[in-house]
Amino acid sequence: MSRTCSLLGAPVQTGASQPGCLMGPASLRTAGLEPTLAELDWQVTDLGDLSIPALSPRGHDNEAIHNLAETIAWIEVLEAAAYDAAKGHDLPIFMGGDHSMSAGTVAGMARYAQEQGRPLFVLWLDAHPDLHSLETTTSGNLHGTPVNYFTGQSGNDAYPPLATAVPVENICMMGIRSVDRAEHKLISEQGIEVHDMRAIDETGVLAPLKAFLAKVKAANGLLHVSFDVDFLEPGIAPAVGTTVPGGATFREAHLIMETLGDSGLVRSLDLVELNPFLDERGRTAKLLCDLTASLFGRRVLDRMTRSF
Repeated sequence: MSRTCSLLGAPVQTGASQPGCLMGPASLRTAGLEPTLAELDWQVTDLGDLSIPALSPRGHDNEAIHNLAETIAWIEVLEAAAYDAAKGHDLPIFMGGDHSMSAGTVAGMARYAQEQGRPLFVLWLDAHPDLHSLETTTSGNLHGTPVNYFTGQSGNDAYPPLATAVPVENICMMGIRSVDRAEHKLISEQGIEVHDMRAIDETGVLAPLKAFLAKVKAANGLLHVSFDVDFLEPGIAPAVGTTVPGGATFREAHLIMETLGDSGLVRSLDLVELNPFLDERGRTAKLLCDLTASLFGRRVLDRMTRSF
């Protein structure tokens, strides 16, 4: 049976603090993501890159916010594109772009899942929980707001109305190691499942991941994986503007992706915050391609040795 995958570029950088993420989709293509997946017997369709028109600035009571009009436009475009990609392909990959794009991709996948009569679950692999609302962000960088938005929290009235919110009990965060006070308060109040790097040091990645996957399977859910480059240790993945020391190792990351592939539960994937301007001869883009291949079925005995 043929398995279909689509690649969709979202050259978004208006949510980040420094430019460069708009080159992420091109970098993943250059690193060979499409032929890598094709070698694993996936039928891959490259849907190209999305875009938004030039827009006039839009104000907000929180004067720290940057590029609100552009972020709103990206959410609208990506929500519709993610929904269409899910209808047309078994496993769409959304190539970013900064993490504000997930406000659109997850919202689109949630709408699709609801139409299938199934719940959407989200595995958030990131150094940050991205749980700020438009009201609580102090940096004004809107890549810190997507989870707050797609879980239907208050304080996001300027963003597009959600067709379907993702319940907080359907979220699992791994690799977290940088949390602001407002985010910590929300995590505590709502009981969001968070496995920070201390917890991972104590238990490893496999036990919490398998427990979450069992929860997804028991609910007959669809799983969206959102993979931020800063989930990884900066020493192996330097191409990100928000580096936080102490991230996941090469071995931990591959174990997570292989386990996700084994589960057969993943329905869509974000690859975000890749900033090629900060990379070293494409090493981060190549690593993301290898990690994606692990999710799509490649195992260690299939992986060619590569010098870094």
